[in-house]
Amino acid sequence: MLEHLIFSEESNNQRLVKIGMVLYGVIFALIALDILSDYGDGIEWSHLLVELLVLMIAVVGLSLFWLKRYQSTQSTLHTLQTDLVAANKEAQLWRDESRDLIAGLGAEIQKQFLRWGLSNAEAEVGLLLLKGFSHQEIANIRSASERTVREQARALYRKAGVSGRSSLSAFFLEDLLLPVT
Repeated sequence: MLEHLIFSEESNNQRLVKIGMVLYGVIFALIALDILSDYGDGIEWSHLLVELLVLMIAVVGLSLFWLKRYQSTQSTLHTLQTDLVAANKEAQLWRDESRDLIAGLGAEIQKQFLRWGLSNAEAEVGLLLLKGFSHQEIANIRSASERTVREQARALYRKAGVSGRSSLSAFFLEDLLLPVT
């Protein structure tokens, strides 16, 4: 919820900066056209100098808005990079702390696949399904057709006595979850 508010506020600030840039750009264009018109009409130099001053103010305003937008973009990019580094560190820490458990779970999954009598291809598809890959992604990984992967998944579900991907995942994960009290 807080992230949504922060990003919404940031998005609103970016919109305001863009609107400011457009307005200063329009002001710049209108003043430039007025100066050209006045110069062609032979208007006094003092009037042209005042308009040139206003034109320069518009350029400064446009530059400041551009700088604000650039800094905002860089700040957002830095925040996202920092968050990504932190998430990667946290994931690596979890993997390091859970290495033995993960290896044990992997071994038990393989044993269950053997008990079900899965072929090597079906077991490989099963692991990739448990990891959350789509049929198309599995087909790409295994250099197979999506139809072949679907057939192997159906064979796996039939041999395992489960109704689909969710049931397969639940078979291995339901005992890991704490009971609802």
